[in-house]
Amino acid sequence: MKMPDRLTRLVEPVVVGMGYELVGVEFDALQHTLRVYIDCEGGVRVDDCSRVSHQLSGFLDVEDPIPGNYHLEISSPGIDRPLFTLGHFERFKGSLARVQLISPIDGRRRFKARLLGVEGDKIKLLDGEIHIEIPFESIDRARIVPEFDN
Repeated sequence: MKMPDRLTRLVEPVVVGMGYELVGVEFDALQHTLRVYIDCEGGVRVDDCSRVSHQLSGFLDVEDPIPGNYHLEISSPGIDRPLFTLGHFERFKGSLARVQLISPIDGRRRFKARLLGVEGDKIKLLDGEIHIEIPFESIDRARIVPEFDN
């Protein structure tokens, strides 16, 4: 099992138990940083991040899922929200997203395209006039691209 999957399973009950949605978990091994993205109705405030950080710090000290020292960051998903699950891709259908793959498909590893939704275990994108289907397990990371009206 990949580290983020294991960490997600570990921290989700704590975050959900505090009344927040766990958006996702990232571990940056180079910077020794564990990022936990939370959300809630009305948006996440600094106090929310502080509460979750305090609760998770103690919990993670006991569970010790990451060898060595690391930094814990609690954050809202922000306007360039990361997409971690098939449900996220479906929920933000119609949004513009950047999608980076683990390995290239048809010679491409990066896409900036409109989310068309999910079909089975595939993400459907529209890149200009080109329809693209990407297996969910091929995605390394994905984020919403903020769009602003002029």
